[in-house]
Amino acid sequence: METQTLIYLFVGASFALYIGIAVWSRAGSTKDFYVAGGGVNPVVNGMATAADWMSAASFLSMAGLIAFMGYDASVYLMGWTGGYVMLALLLAPYLRKFGQFTVPDFIGTRYYSSTARVVAVICLIFISFTYIAGQMRGVGIVFSQFLQVEITMGVIIGMGIVFVYAVLGGMKGITYTQVAQYCVLIFAYLVPAFFISFMLTDNPIPQLGLGSALNDGSGMSVLQKLDRSLVELGFNQYTAGSKSMIDMFCITMALMVGTAGLPHVIVRFFTVPKASDARLSAGWALIFIALLYTTAPAVGAFGIYNFVNQTNEVEYAEAPSFFTSWEDAGLIAFQDKNDDGVMQYRAGNAFAGAPDFTGERGDWGERVIANAPVDDNANEIYVDRDIMVLANPEIAGLPAWVIALMAAGGLAAALSTAAGLLLVISSSVSHDLLKNTFRPTISAKGELLAARLAASAAILVAGYLGIYPPGWVAQVVAFAFGLAASSLFPAIFMGIFFKAMNKQGAIAGMISGLVFTFGYIAYFKLVNPAANVADNWLFGISPEGIGVIGMLINFGVAIAVASVTARTPDDIRELVDSIRVPRGAGDAQSH
Repeated sequence: METQTLIYLFVGASFALYIGIAVWSRAGSTKDFYVAGGGVNPVVNGMATAADWMSAASFLSMAGLIAFMGYDASVYLMGWTGGYVMLALLLAPYLRKFGQFTVPDFIGTRYYSSTARVVAVICLIFISFTYIAGQMRGVGIVFSQFLQVEITMGVIIGMGIVFVYAVLGGMKGITYTQVAQYCVLIFAYLVPAFFISFMLTDNPIPQLGLGSALNDGSGMSVLQKLDRSLVELGFNQYTAGSKSMIDMFCITMALMVGTAGLPHVIVRFFTVPKASDARLSAGWALIFIALLYTTAPAVGAFGIYNFVNQTNEVEYAEAPSFFTSWEDAGLIAFQDKNDDGVMQYRAGNAFAGAPDFTGERGDWGERVIANAPVDDNANEIYVDRDIMVLANPEIAGLPAWVIALMAAGGLAAALSTAAGLLLVISSSVSHDLLKNTFRPTISAKGELLAARLAASAAILVAGYLGIYPPGWVAQVVAFAFGLAASSLFPAIFMGIFFKAMNKQGAIAGMISGLVFTFGYIAYFKLVNPAANVADNWLFGISPEGIGVIGMLINFGVAIAVASVTARTPDDIRELVDSIRVPRGAGDAQSH
């Protein structure tokens, strides 16, 4: 069976499965829509959490970043996994014990203020839409290559699929759909890794294959051969870092703390029956997440190793089939700078601007890039780093069914997180803004309708951001983590562990942290991208890591304001104690 036919079969079957699950488990009440009825099994919830967590950034972009950045990309591995541990230990059980539907619900009640609730909703919307742009972009990239459509059309198709099971099923439908999506994405990620590891090193376990000797007779490991090859081509050593220590620390910390403030992950712990189940489901989620995260470094290294070997110093007329395939999708390009028909992959940009793939074929058969001035360096190959995982099976020459499985897995990863984010946005609008702020008398039926309308509107905005994203997938997601770290995390953390924090302090802290971080990112990424170099950064901290400074500003402003404003009411202090102290602890202490 042809590859394209298999892709249609695998992707179509997975879509039918997701929609079928959504119809079977459709939400019939607001509790079903918001928290899946609150009775999800911890193992099931752990798997759904892993799918929600492992977005297009984890599946598509993280290994791509590792492939092209080497050691520097370790910040994503350390930050995202470390942050999940922080979330599981510090926040999840207490938030579940609080017993509300949403993060703004917690903040509004804990800080006894509708204003605090609204500010939390604003922070959440900034975070969620920044995050979802990366997911929809990932959907577009997968569709553009594997279903032979434009990226824009791919995003639109993805919007339609998410609309069906997110709007119809709510959290109940999303939870069970995400279980299926986890199974699809993890199988799709691991199978090619096993194949490629065995092909290169005779060791089928990729985590071990990464350090094993290559079977090419060189006696070197994958990493050793990569270091030598890349240095010869003018790149940095693969296993050596180029970022400053402070920037590495801040990016890692921003990703870690941002994870603990991500609303679409936090809400998953409201779906289990009790606080102990929240801890249990977090433990299961860590196991499910580790399967992919421990494999990603090997996938990235194998991918760049095969890519360099199969493209560098190869005549374009004899380029491997994957190269021309992804070139047609507009995600790989060859610019013949010395007019010899041979592809040279070197350090530097192939083009001075973004490639425009509207040109005709050139003398050597290459796609001529229109309106893209050429950079004055030796590199002739442009490659979008987000494609490395998707292209890996083709680069390695794996069977057609593995390529088809990869297409289904990439879509599962992007759609699962997109659905979770859309639900968070819709519940914030319907439950926090309408039901608990502006229209407290709204009926349950009206609230459910408002949630579905809000989800529909959010899908349209998410689609636009997916078509016109402000960066590649993992980078856009990193900005979302910075915004979460600087706005919601301090408010949640102090709400649980600092009884003296009052509403004035929390509101001032959230606003100051969000404004600073968003302004810093917007300046260097949107307003003046030419200035985005280390010499211009505050303390040498890049936009990806600035959320740490925003978080410190949030804490500092909140504590300063709280110290000069009214004392936290006694009933709120008792509420905080009831969240933190185990039931019966007081009786035990009295004996």
